[in-house]
Amino acid sequence: MLHAPEGRGALEYLKKRGLSDAIIKRFRLGYAPSGNMLKTKLVARGVKEDLLLECRLVSPGKEGRESFDFFRDRVMFPILDMRGRPVAFGGRVMGEGEPKYLNSPDTPLFHKGQMLYGFSLARAPAGEKREVIVAEGYMDVIGLAQAGFNHAVAPLGTAMTEAQLAILWRLAPEPILC
Repeated sequence: MLHAPEGRGALEYLKKRGLSDAIIKRFRLGYAPSGNMLKTKLVARGVKEDLLLECRLVSPGKEGRESFDFFRDRVMFPILDMRGRPVAFGGRVMGEGEPKYLNSPDTPLFHKGQMLYGFSLARAPAGEKREVIVAEGYMDVIGLAQAGFNHAVAPLGTAMTEAQLAILWRLAPEPILC
């Protein structure tokens, strides 16, 4: 919805952060509108609500309320597996609000301690350079890529795991931590 009328504010936010159209497209950035648009559209296409709950695209309603979209009114960062397939998301609020970042929880498809943000895009450039830069988060990786450092990745949480370190050592003999 980033390029729909509902996403105008999100696109302006990304532009104010200095991101080009090319980098927005490359990292497949998006926008999750308020309400339950995702749930409504996917259920209409025949996707079962149980599957949406298992993938945590929707959250269960409490106290008899209906389930609802997990990400609402946020800029969206798809988290891709090693082959470039979306398996989770990170969503950032554009103004004030908490949490600043809302991330997909672990699911059968996604284990945050075993993946690196930007890996599928950085793998080839890191292999060619024999160098990988590890930044803090999504926007750091995207900003580095826009500045020509296409070999940057980020952990998906607050601490680097042994599994993530093993991936880094396969990419480069000496990862650079920023």
